[in-house]
Amino acid sequence: MTRNHIDVWHHKALPSGPGRVRLRTVLRGSLVPILVWTGVAAAYVLHDPVVTAVLGGVFAVAFLVGFGLRRRAGHSVRCCAYGALGGVLDKSMAGL
Repeated sequence: MTRNHIDVWHHKALPSGPGRVRLRTVLRGSLVPILVWTGVAAAYVLHDPVVTAVLGGVFAVAFLVGFGLRRRAGHSVRCCAYGALGGVLDKSMAGL
C-alpha cells in the first residue's frame, strides 16, 4: 500500500465494512501514483512518443491480467475493474 492509501483509510474515505466502493474513492486513494505516472508520460510525449505508447501498453497489459485474475476468482465486473486499476497503480509505485 502507498502512504496515500493509508491516509485515505485514516480519513474514513473508505467504508468500515463490506460495501459498494465508488470509482472516485479508488482514484482518490491512488492520487499520488496517477500524478507521478501522468508526469512521466507527459515528459516522454515531448521527448519520444514511442516510449509513452510502450508505457501505456504495459499499464494496459497489467490491468487486463489483474482483471482476468480477479474475474477467474469469481469477483463481479465492477470489483475486477476497480481492483485491477488500484492494483496496477499501487504496484507501479512499489519501488519508489
